[in-house]
Amino acid sequence: MKFLDQAKIHIRSGNGGAGSVSFRREKFIEFGGPDGGDGGRGGSVIAECVEGLNTLIDYRFQQHFKAKTGMHGMGKNRAGANGADVVLKVPVGTQIFEEDEETLIADMTTVGERVLLAKGGNGGFGNAYFKSATNQAPRRANPGQEGEERTIVLRLKLIADAGLVGLPNAGKSTFLASVSAAKPKIADYPFTTLAPGLGVVTVDTRTFVLADIPGLIEGAHEGAGLGDRFLGHVERCNILIHLVDGTADDVADAYRIVRGELEAYGSELDRKPEILCLNKVDALTEEERAEKLGALREESGGDVRVISGVSGEGVKEVLRLVADEIALRREEEKAEAAEEEEGWRP
Repeated sequence: MKFLDQAKIHIRSGNGGAGSVSFRREKFIEFGGPDGGDGGRGGSVIAECVEGLNTLIDYRFQQHFKAKTGMHGMGKNRAGANGADVVLKVPVGTQIFEEDEETLIADMTTVGERVLLAKGGNGGFGNAYFKSATNQAPRRANPGQEGEERTIVLRLKLIADAGLVGLPNAGKSTFLASVSAAKPKIADYPFTTLAPGLGVVTVDTRTFVLADIPGLIEGAHEGAGLGDRFLGHVERCNILIHLVDGTADDVADAYRIVRGELEAYGSELDRKPEILCLNKVDALTEEERAEKLGALREESGGDVRVISGVSGEGVKEVLRLVADEIALRREEEKAEAAEEEEGWRP
């Protein structure tokens, strides 16, 4: 499986180098004295958010990361070199948790963002540091400070503007392929999509990112099917596109199942704006279309869009609605950011 959205790793920062006990003993120099240098700082473990990554596959085969120990101090007041840092490169949208998988350490959403996960130990002082008027020949030096050790969990939540939800075989991958350059696997059996996919959609000069996740089935929150583990990838979306297979025997039940799983998952997914679409209408007669459209409207209590990812019917209208909602959300975020900045201004 090439897509990996969760990994548990063990990290350790480097120990600080020990200080040196040394004295000058040079010919023709009357007064010697302590000249032991300080030890170098141990390397730290840092997480950095970078472009070009969309999976945590790098942490599948390597789970232990240890920074270098600082070099020891030496005579002639020579300080030890600092240990090299370890930089964990993660994709945008990665959350870092403690080992309990509940305590959030950092949520990395910006390229270039860096978070210190384990600080390297400080280097020990050499005996030159302890020289004083009353202690002119100190014979002590400090050992380096121990590094930090911890286990952390990396969890990736893809950053997309809109997300596709629905039962398996609702036509989500076909829809994504028809509106973007993404090439998801498409087949006529359930759970063709085994990993989330992203596509960039352009409509009327506006662009947004659309996420497709594996289909949900009844009991997904209890682990049925592929479970609800991939729902985290639509947590950050501004709007959901809920596709219902028009060729299903009971479209109302299909809608009810997915809504129930969204509510059971939590994280306010069920409160996000949603565009409900009756998909695959190209395979329905006019009578079947009217009947299923009515049943879906009655069950949802709202508006239902009629679309076909294959023929393209109604797709443009849905994309325009999505783009409008995303633009509205972006304006609200800008206004909130401006208000917050205004409030902090002295």
